[in-house]
Amino acid sequence: MTTLILTVVGSDRPGLVATVAHIVDEHGGNWENSRLAELAGTFAGVIQVSVPVDRVEELRASLSGLEGLLTIAVHPGSGSEPAETPQELTIRVLGNDQPGIVREISSVLNASALSIESMTTETRDAAMAGGRLFEASILARVPADADPEALRSALERIAHDLQVDITVG
Repeated sequence: MTTLILTVVGSDRPGLVATVAHIVDEHGGNWENSRLAELAGTFAGVIQVSVPVDRVEELRASLSGLEGLLTIAVHPGSGSEPAETPQELTIRVLGNDQPGIVREISSVLNASALSIESMTTETRDAAMAGGRLFEASILARVPADADPEALRSALERIAHDLQVDITVG
């Protein structure tokens, strides 16, 4: 078996996941992990599948037949798993929406050599105050040589500058 990463994008409608899952199954594949979402009427996702090596090209051909319904790119998985369980850090952000929040936070994480494992963001109407709220939840991998105090200080600084609440756990 080999690991493939599928990226899928298309106009949202019922049955898209079932269609992709059926094709993966038809080619002896196994749907292992995924992150799927509807964003502004568009279905988007990343899917990790394993499939027999000798069926990869057949799977690619079948998935390309969905053009018009979904745009799908097939990427080989890196196959590398961390040798040890990495330390993880959860970061939550909440504040008034404004340009640059993700840029600032991801820059701090990058400067500390943290790798973003997963990130979800959302904007919504602020019930009482009016305007829009921005909320993010980030799970990051922390290298063994990271300086947690320097990271906390940098996150506190941008929280102050952006006037958002950042919780690190």
